[in-house]
Amino acid sequence: MQQVTISPKFQVVIPRKIRESLKLVPGQKIQVVQYGERIELIPHKEAHEMRGFLKKYETRSSGPEGGYESCG
Repeated sequence: MQQVTISPKFQVVIPRKIRESLKLVPGQKIQVVQYGERIELIPHKEAHEMRGFLKKYETRSSGPEGGYESCG
């Protein structure tokens, strides 16, 4: 875990290793979420950038007879 300092303008610098690991670029949007006493920064990704990220997971639900459940 790395520690950063909040500037007088309430800005923080994301450490280089983290920026490079997450492929962050200047001007990129980041969601800020508060969880109790914790703050999470979540990089915003466009839909086309997310394509294929579920490949390693089974995303279909099979019904009792091996078919797929209907919605409704």
